[in-house]
Amino acid sequence: MIKVFGHKSPDTDATGSAILWAWYLNTHTSHKATPFVLGKLNKETIFVLDKWNIPEPESLDVVEESDDVVIVDTNNPQELFNNISDVNIIKIIDHHRLEGGLSTKVPVDVTIRPLASTSTIIYDLIEKNIETMPENMRGLMFSCILSDTLAFRSPTTTPHDKDIVEKLAKKLGLDIQKYANEMFAAKSDLSDFSDSRLVRLDSKKSVLGDKNIRVSVIETTTPETILERKEGIVEAIKKIIDEESNIDDILFFVIDIFKEEATVLTYNQFTKKVVANSFDVSVESDTEVLPGIVSRKKQILPSLKLPQA
Repeated sequence: MIKVFGHKSPDTDATGSAILWAWYLNTHTSHKATPFVLGKLNKETIFVLDKWNIPEPESLDVVEESDDVVIVDTNNPQELFNNISDVNIIKIIDHHRLEGGLSTKVPVDVTIRPLASTSTIIYDLIEKNIETMPENMRGLMFSCILSDTLAFRSPTTTPHDKDIVEKLAKKLGLDIQKYANEMFAAKSDLSDFSDSRLVRLDSKKSVLGDKNIRVSVIETTTPETILERKEGIVEAIKKIIDEESNIDDILFFVIDIFKEEATVLTYNQFTKKVVANSFDVSVESDTEVLPGIVSRKKQILPSLKLPQA
């Protein structure tokens, strides 16, 4: 049995891509596969799975050397299991930059394309089988691409992503913006999440020079509900840094989906200097608004620079 999974802190695309590829393997190949997630799901993803009557995948805590796996929506070993290079990786499907550090036992089938969503890539890989795809799988694919493109607001969106969403919407009989707003409303309801859970909810580890950092992002239509918890979030950040020996600091961004801007917490001298140096701004307070910044993959991570010595 092949285990299919995405990155830790799973979002809608990582979860959905695992389900979609497992469906394809089970229905159109001789392989048997099961989708998994590496952590708790966010509310948008739960909304999507409920909407399309798709069971939530089980959480996978460990992998063994004998496991056959397919990795989706990441190629970054820091977002996977510590022993990921010891297992039998069959395939990688991803739309992020090539991180390096991941090794395989044998040559592996890798598909990495500059598209906004891994689900877009899966559409292309299985296009001849799309007509046999049940409605709930189409709805899941539609949701994944809408999520990662922020309903076409993200600069990662390509004409191809948009074209596929429009084709799927027509098949499903859905209004794209109305459905997207329902997804974003679900994503924005974070009132019952602890400050620590917010920091870890959508967080990716990254190497910045000689520093290991987490870049945490909250995408919401109500940023004020997150920013009013700023003091608690900063305390949670400090606690996480103390607990994780391989993390030097955390950058925490709140993305306003409708205004298409980010507010980053600049709570210490390091974050102030990194934000100032990376985005060419003068940081005077404990938050900084960055107009037009909505994508961690295309705008935040590529811009990050350590402060000058």
